[in-house]
Amino acid sequence: MKRILIIEDDQVIVEVEKDYLEASGYQVEFATSGELGLKKALEEEYDLIILDLMLPHTDGFEICRQVRIKKNIPILMVSAKKEEIDKIRGLGLGADDYMTKPFSVGELVARVKAHLARYDRLMTDNQVKQMDEVQIRGIRIDKLSRKVYINETEVQFTSKEFDLLLFLAIHPNRVFSKDELFEKIWGLDSMGDNATVTVFIGKLREKIETDPSKPQYIETIWGVGYRFNV
Repeated sequence: MKRILIIEDDQVIVEVEKDYLEASGYQVEFATSGELGLKKALEEEYDLIILDLMLPHTDGFEICRQVRIKKNIPILMVSAKKEEIDKIRGLGLGADDYMTKPFSVGELVARVKAHLARYDRLMTDNQVKQMDEVQIRGIRIDKLSRKVYINETEVQFTSKEFDLLLFLAIHPNRVFSKDELFEKIWGLDSMGDNATVTVFIGKLREKIETDPSKPQYIETIWGVGYRFNV
């Protein structure tokens, strides 16, 4: 049974989310303060974390940052804050998804299922293709260890950053729209948000490009999408 941690200070929201997730077959634990949530996230094993942004003592940004240093499990950040900068910051710190309150609990459960299913598929693929690597012009992607080397220097990537880079690298010279990339990497077809793809493309460029403002690997095809050049 998959274990999910909810870090949320609103007890009513916690109970509703917990009931729906347990009805879907998940084991759910929760923490109503940032400090306790961070402790549980780091010390215990979970398959996914639902993380509120505005928390007492330690906010969701700091929790996401610290968890991502040690773990690559999916993190769904939720917040009543609608500003684009908050979403960009959350995704930049390593969150896999960002939902703005209020949202339907049914949508939340759907996203949880999609993220867990994709994570399981990726782990299975890595076990089957243990020795596979992708090498393109100074970039080496080790599928087994999920590590990336730029000119033989290891560069840290979050789980979703790695997934996106690998997907683009194994489909070189092909143009993908933002909607296609969101569906392939996040697996959430109609619930997609193009801003998520834009943020992650920017993070990839910061890590693999010599000059992110003049990308040589990930090219923007205006009005269409993105292409990984070899």
